[in-house]
Amino acid sequence: MNYFRVYLGCGLLAALPARAVYAPIPEQEQPNDLAFNFTLGVSHDSNIFGGATGALASTVWHFSPKVAYNHSLAGATTFVSLSYQLALDRFDNRPGEKNLDSHTASARLAHQFSPTSTIDIVEMYQSARNPESLLNGIPLNADQSFQRNELDGNFTASIGPKIGTTLKARTVYFDYRNSVLARSLNRFENLYGLSGDYAVLPETKVVAEYRHQDVFYDKLGETKNKRSDFVMGGADYAVAKEFTTSGRLGVEFRHRSGAGSTTAPYAEFSGKYDYADGSFLTGGYTYTIDEPSDTARFTDSKVNRFFVNAQHTLMPLLVASASLTYDSAILQGRRPLLNVAEDTTRAGVALSYLPTKHWTLSASYDNDHVNSDDASRRLDRQRFGFNAGYAF
Repeated sequence: MNYFRVYLGCGLLAALPARAVYAPIPEQEQPNDLAFNFTLGVSHDSNIFGGATGALASTVWHFSPKVAYNHSLAGATTFVSLSYQLALDRFDNRPGEKNLDSHTASARLAHQFSPTSTIDIVEMYQSARNPESLLNGIPLNADQSFQRNELDGNFTASIGPKIGTTLKARTVYFDYRNSVLARSLNRFENLYGLSGDYAVLPETKVVAEYRHQDVFYDKLGETKNKRSDFVMGGADYAVAKEFTTSGRLGVEFRHRSGAGSTTAPYAEFSGKYDYADGSFLTGGYTYTIDEPSDTARFTDSKVNRFFVNAQHTLMPLLVASASLTYDSAILQGRRPLLNVAEDTTRAGVALSYLPTKHWTLSASYDNDHVNSDDASRRLDRQRFGFNAGYAF
């Protein structure tokens, strides 16, 4: 995972919207409807294929142009956003293709029917030839390039002074370039949900939620498909203007095709603290069941996930950011195989200098480490790099 993007991503979440309260956009894209961004950089990757042994290192040259269009319609009640980003990577040391091109395109439509009723639809397509997070346990020097398409939507409405409801739906499709990986991992993941909240106090809402998830594989679905039903409750609490928290506890009922069903707890907790202008801390914990990278040996993976993101403005033009994710997982072995314990740590830091509203200069370091009972799934990977970006 490229943690230089943590600063940009957190900036997106923290940015004050220029056009509508429900549709924040990056600060550098706010002044104009049409915005351009160019990034040029160089990095060193110690393990470009994520191999457990025989790691292959390379210097990587990177060039990435992006164009974005953001516009409000109908008196600022409708917001439209379109973007396209090209990433060109040149490897000094890589078998086969040394020049890789990746593409990301997105479209967003948000509409405010009334002060208490909004709909938000986002479509995102990604073609990743140089994935940031590589799959564990894949044979050495295997091409893990993939395409990913996600359609996300939610509708929020109030049905009383203190009662609100949210309908949400998401569908994601994964399509791997390598034929062996495609046969194993190509799939749809669909999620539907309905939640209701009640404002006990102005700063406190209690929430009840139901979700349904389907996982459909292209090949051998009769042994790999799943469906889950989630029932949960929780609360959202604004401790202060600068500090917000959210929590959900519940249960997941999972039915597996070709394997035994299971019932497991579900938990998600998160918080955000804006302790100074341009500085904040976010963190949280989830317990969930994820899809495995080796579907032949494992049905799924039960994961305890902890995460922390931080951004701190050292001086008006200098910003530091950091991110840490720790997963403690138990991969559920297919009968008669045993379960496998696996811990994954992904950490990154970045230092960004913004001399003008157009320029961003940054240095970043990422470290990925996987410790697994299965030696073929272990991973050590370090990346450090320098980037210069220009936006107008």
